[in-house]
Parts: sequence; structure tokens; C-alpha cells
Amino acid sequence: MVNSKDFAIRLQKILDFYAITATAFSDLIDVNRSTISHLLSGRNKPSLEFVLKVLEAFPDVELYWLLNGQGHFPTLKTKEGIRKPQTPQSATPELFAPERIQDEIKAPSSTQASSEDSDQIERIVIFFKNGQFKTYKP
Repeated sequence: MVNSKDFAIRLQKILDFYAITATAFSDLIDVNRSTISHLLSGRNKPSLEFVLKVLEAFPDVELYWLLNGQGHFPTLKTKEGIRKPQTPQSATPELFAPERIQDEIKAPSSTQASSEDSDQIERIVIFFKNGQFKTYKP
């Protein structure tokens, strides 16, 4: 049986490791924000559907570690079958990689049209690890 409070601690470790907020996490795995809130508070136990969505979105999370704390997080299977922890930067999903975003801002792709009828940037939003964000308008 899953201990709700211990599960909440492990779920928080995942959020901290990937430097994402509970809201971003809920959007990423396509669950309600209230579900994450209830799990983090220890109020509810995770459903099978929730656990499967986490495992699918974050392959570095082991099932047994997530459910009962046995095993390691983060892990990566190597050719030899030895599990090694990944560094946070290498494990960050490409969607959240700050380097990728900075590169795209500095060097727009050559396929973008420079004519006036092309899409214009409305705003740029930068998210920080502490959950805050800044919005910039050109």
C-alpha cells in the first residue's frame, strides 16, 4: 500500500529535479492541477492512471521508487545494465531547456519570414526555478 505522505515527498523530488512547478507538471502529464495539489499535500493516494502518466513522461523515474521509495531516482540504464544517476541538466526535458530557448531567441530560424505580414512576437515569458516568471513585450 502506498504511503501518501512519502509519495508526496517523492513527487516533490521529481518537481525539484526537473525544476518545474506543480502547474507545469500537471500540464505536462495532462492531469488536473487539483490532483497534484491533493497528492503533494498527502490528502489523496495516486491512481494507477496518474502513476502511468508520470512514468511515461519521465523515463528517469522508476516505478518501485515512485510507489514505495525502493530503488533510485534519477536513473538511466546503460548498455551494461548498470543504473547511473543523471545530472539535472541532462535529464531536463527539451521543452524546459533554457539553453534551447536562449539559442532560439538569439538566432531565429532562417525559415522565418521577415515580411510585415509574418507572425510577430507578442511577448516572451521566462520561468524561474522558484515558480516566479517575468514577461517581456517587444
